[in-house]
Amino acid sequence: MRRFLTPLALLILLVMSSTFSAAQDGGLQTTISQGVRLRGGPGTDWRLLGNLEAGTPINIDGRAPGGGWVRGIVPGGQVGWVVDTAVNVTPEQIAALPSVWVDDPFNLPAPEGGPAPAPTAAPEQPAEAAPAQPAAPSTAGLAEGIPIEVGSRVNLRDTPTRSGAVLATLTPGMTVYVDGRDETQFWVRAALPGGAKGWAAGQFLVMSAAEVAALPVVTGGASAAPAQAGGQSGGEQAVSATVIPPAAVVDTAPVRGFSYGGHVRGLGDQTVNAMRLAGMTWVKFQWRYSAGQNPNDASGLINEAHSKGFRILLGVVGFPGELNNGGYFDQYAGFVGGVAALGADAIEVWNEMNIDREWPSGSIDPGQYTQLLRAAYNAIKGANPNTMVISGAPAPTGFFGGCSGAGCDDAAYVAGMAAAGAAQYMDCLGVHYNEGIVGPDQTSGDPRGNSSYFTRYFWGMVNTYNNAFRGARPLCFTELGYLTPEGYPPLPGGFAWAQNVTVAQQAAWLDRAVALSASSGKVRLLIIWNVDFTDYGDDPMGGYAIIRPDGGCPACEALGR
Repeated sequence: MRRFLTPLALLILLVMSSTFSAAQDGGLQTTISQGVRLRGGPGTDWRLLGNLEAGTPINIDGRAPGGGWVRGIVPGGQVGWVVDTAVNVTPEQIAALPSVWVDDPFNLPAPEGGPAPAPTAAPEQPAEAAPAQPAAPSTAGLAEGIPIEVGSRVNLRDTPTRSGAVLATLTPGMTVYVDGRDETQFWVRAALPGGAKGWAAGQFLVMSAAEVAALPVVTGGASAAPAQAGGQSGGEQAVSATVIPPAAVVDTAPVRGFSYGGHVRGLGDQTVNAMRLAGMTWVKFQWRYSAGQNPNDASGLINEAHSKGFRILLGVVGFPGELNNGGYFDQYAGFVGGVAALGADAIEVWNEMNIDREWPSGSIDPGQYTQLLRAAYNAIKGANPNTMVISGAPAPTGFFGGCSGAGCDDAAYVAGMAAAGAAQYMDCLGVHYNEGIVGPDQTSGDPRGNSSYFTRYFWGMVNTYNNAFRGARPLCFTELGYLTPEGYPPLPGGFAWAQNVTVAQQAAWLDRAVALSASSGKVRLLIIWNVDFTDYGDDPMGGYAIIRPDGGCPACEALGR
């Protein structure tokens, strides 16, 4: 039997079709429903990209893993994130979108017509706007606490966990009264005007990271009295402020496109805030493996990185004295396979295996390393096909004049890896670059002796490694850094070549190296060496750190602009 639409149903369909449609290349074509801020990631801690007016066209390709935000492109080609309540689509359509993260490539075209993002200098209080200084607690018979606007739909729960019972559902534009936070700084305690209290995920309220950090810690339940405030107040850009972690990256997703991050000692508040300010989406830890070790030992690092919104690269390197023991390659492969099964996003197989600090003297050989790489690759991909396998990065050096069992120059070593068929057992070729004292655009002019040697220059490293494998695999800089003694005593003799490098140069050069890598078409990942190390002795690791002794991070500010 034929069915006909009633006039009311037809009108509803016409209205819906004028509001959104399927984009030609996937995703949704729609418009902004109210003034909203466009940000670099799914949360108010991400840098502000511009302000969008109601009616602005936007093509959406996905939603944040934890909900509340969608990613899209607007006229002019700017890609960013907006709260999902500020777009003309239904909750069902948002739920049907794929889950994406900030480093997933964006493939939709920019929509035509409508205004491009307005400059951020003078916003007119759009939705999700950063609040002014918090108002004084209410004393008018309502709930006590700081009045805060709800930025996106979120549940109010009886405990600060996702399993807590739902007391109420908060909707955008509501005002709640916030008087505390939990120790993780993910949850804040909020009260409705009637006085009922519960817990909400802070990322969905219009609060800055500094405001959350300044709240007193509440323990003992929703009705408990708050303890002494434990955070430091300040603006969004203060490196010392605590960051509200976004929803965890639950599963390892395929890694595509270009991304960057930092090598860290730990994921404390200051480090996370600096990385977030810099726009980093990856974190790297070095893991020293000993034979027989349980892969579950690495689960804490993986879970912590994911809970704070970062993909994680683990550089797994063993002890040279164990490497030639019988069955060691299979043991190592079993360990990294187990780490992949836990959800590691990338694993670097060994580290600087061309020198005897990391590989037994007398047996340094790119062919032997390729055997280890093959065993590791098969174990990793068997456990988790989405974990990216990065070959160990050789130490950049021309000391040996070629390659022998005692040590190899990195150019000779990567050529040997290519000849041994290493391209079959990696997704990315590991690279280290940490001896630059000129900007990454330069290809000559280094003031040291042997100034034409390729390891002195960013492009020298890119082209040498890329050419060794004839472009068959992208490059992953698992260490890229610039050493400066500013704020520290003079550098020790072995590192005196960097004595005149300034923090301002470090910041500018790192920013430029990331930009060149992103546009090169040859680099998939760049890990800055390093974010937060403080050791400064014979090996002045603190001099490479982007968080400087005074707590500032000029490189973070340069990268985040």
